[in-house]
Amino acid sequence: MKFGVERLIEDAALRAPLKGRRVALLAHPASVTENLEHSLDALAALDDINVTAAFGPQHGLKGDKQDNMVESPDYTDPVYNIPIFSLYGEVRRPSGQMMGTFDTILIDMQDLGCRIYTFITTLLYVLEESAKHGKSVWVLDRPNPAGRPVEGLTLREGFESFVGAGPMPMRHGLTLGEMGHWFIDHYNLDVDYHVVQMEGYKPDGPGFGWPEDRVWINPSPNAANVNMARAYAGTVMLEGATLSEGRGTTRPLEYLFGAPDVDAKAILAEMRSLAPEWMEGCVLRECWFETTFHKHVGKLCNGIQIHAEGLGYDHRTFKPWRIQALAFKAIRRLYPDYDLWRGKDFKYEYTNDVLAIDVINGSPLLREWVDDDAAMPSDLDDLAVVDEAAWRGARRKYLLY
Repeated sequence: MKFGVERLIEDAALRAPLKGRRVALLAHPASVTENLEHSLDALAALDDINVTAAFGPQHGLKGDKQDNMVESPDYTDPVYNIPIFSLYGEVRRPSGQMMGTFDTILIDMQDLGCRIYTFITTLLYVLEESAKHGKSVWVLDRPNPAGRPVEGLTLREGFESFVGAGPMPMRHGLTLGEMGHWFIDHYNLDVDYHVVQMEGYKPDGPGFGWPEDRVWINPSPNAANVNMARAYAGTVMLEGATLSEGRGTTRPLEYLFGAPDVDAKAILAEMRSLAPEWMEGCVLRECWFETTFHKHVGKLCNGIQIHAEGLGYDHRTFKPWRIQALAFKAIRRLYPDYDLWRGKDFKYEYTNDVLAIDVINGSPLLREWVDDDAAMPSDLDDLAVVDEAAWRGARRKYLLY
């Protein structure tokens, strides 16, 4: 198979419309070709493409910023002598001055298939500004490593943020190119938009979204492997909790939780008693770890690691959002007074007076379900299945593969 960037590089006719135009690239460290050459280098080497600027999303073009909410500066590329603009620095959307450096922007970013992963919001902002300034947007499409499954509650009106670009569930099941088409329709954008589609991509084939013959490169510093990409739609909710998601270890965002004051075995047993059907499709393993930075630094944490890979993985039944919700519920039942949620003083993605867990979920519904003693798994399921069915219907016409 071929990714979008590879098709563009190999097919002169495909890139003919770019001749004579100033071209920008929005990319990150995983923006590489099959032979692991970075897209900026590969495109700059072509005689018929004039690369005049490049942009980096959260964590930077080079992935230099490890943690969340750490901004990247603008700079001049020392090899190509072009401006490298940060879309996670002084601005989140390109300024008029930045827009003036190109005619067409190529977007080549590996996404994780999760609403909260900020690259789709950056895509939306670029589309909106390109519509205002009469620029063309081309997405060089890449796989969604989480595949086609849909899961989670739809973001509610008023909860839009940099980690919530629109009313979609946590796990949306679209590629970046497909998402661009949905954004354009949903927000009624008048923009010249093109998707350089992948060739031979089978989202339901071997790898279940990520081709087995492709090397995985971190699109962000803590997205270290496909297991993390599959689990992320659940484990990312820990960023709104006091429990560790494993930042400061070698397996971040592959844990249901970690903390020095909980009993993982007891929590796992409680989860099984509540909703064993939510735990299918993966292996959950008790573990211990000590973080070197972030939450619970230097303390021995008891936790559970998700293994959404190997013989224990079933792509059709794996439900990371429900598994994470179930872990929260079990902890609340076993430890009713546990200080589970980060407070409003923690301004998640620069929001004000909103709990981080609500920003992440796009509403207070999941938190309220966890904290309600009487609420059972079926109550959350009743909410989610309606949202999931609606999204599957809404996204159908945007599927390219």
